[in-house]
Amino acid sequence: MTDMDVDPPENTQPPEPTPATQPTESLFPTDKKVPKPRELNSVTIRSPPFAYAHLRLVTDDVLTSGPSASLTLDALQVRSYCTSALRQFLGDTGTAISIDILSVSGRECWLRVPQPDLGALAAAITAYAGQRSDNTMMLLQLLACGDYLGSLLGKAEQHQLFDS
Repeated sequence: MTDMDVDPPENTQPPEPTPATQPTESLFPTDKKVPKPRELNSVTIRSPPFAYAHLRLVTDDVLTSGPSASLTLDALQVRSYCTSALRQFLGDTGTAISIDILSVSGRECWLRVPQPDLGALAAAITAYAGQRSDNTMMLLQLLACGDYLGSLLGKAEQHQLFDS
C-alpha cells in the first residue's frame, strides 16, 4: 500500500491559512451588531370627518358708502346663500349636503361640512352668480377651506393683519 491509498483520519483539522490566504480585516466590521432603533410612539393621521370653510359676503358696491356698505350677515342669510349655490350647482342633491354654521360675525362666517362634501361646497360657492337685493348684487366669497380648523384660523388672522 502506498500513502495515497490510506484514508485520512476523521478528526483532522483543515490546514491553517498561510499569510497569502489569510483574510484581511475589513474597514467595516460586520460582527458588531447595531441596535435597532426603538419606536417610542406611532401616530396615524386619518381623514377627519368634517371640513371647514371661511366665507365673506361681497357686494358690488363694497368700496362705496352706499346702503349695502353696512350690510352684515346672519345665520339665515348664510343658509339661504349656500342652499341657493348648492341647488344651482348640483340640483336637489346639493341641497342635501349638511351645513353647520359655526360662526357669523359682520360679513364673515365659518361653516362645517362633511369632509367628502367640501369640494362640492367650494365649487358651488365659487360658481354661484349671487343674489340681487335692493339693486345690490350679493354673493359669498370663499376665503379658505380645509380639513383642519386650526390651520384655517391662522390664515384668517394673517388676512386680517395684512388687510388692515
